[in-house]
Amino acid sequence: MTLLIRWLLLACALVLLTQWNLGVQVDSFGSAMWAALVIGLLNAFVRPLLILLTLPVTILTLGLFLFVINALTFQMASGLLDGFHVTGFWQALLGSILYSLWGLVIDTALQRMMARPPQG
Repeated sequence: MTLLIRWLLLACALVLLTQWNLGVQVDSFGSAMWAALVIGLLNAFVRPLLILLTLPVTILTLGLFLFVINALTFQMASGLLDGFHVTGFWQALLGSILYSLWGLVIDTALQRMMARPPQG
């Protein structure tokens, strides 16, 4: 149940990103749900491989290259889906940072809700 709620809230976060005119566009809420799913799958399977392959660069930049990897996976999801568009690399970088921050807020809120015993 928590996974479904997290997925819906992350799709809402993508829709919210489109409202800020950052170069991230989502055609519909259904497209946002697919985009959230594809971003999650890319983060689970492709991102660790990219981190491993670029480990020397990541170490040299003291971890800042991870922002580039996040932007690339965000832009990769845009290339895989029809209803989700990112106009360029810098927009993908900013969009991925804000999407990650929203994900952090969502995860923290869900953890606090699940840890709290029911009232009543």
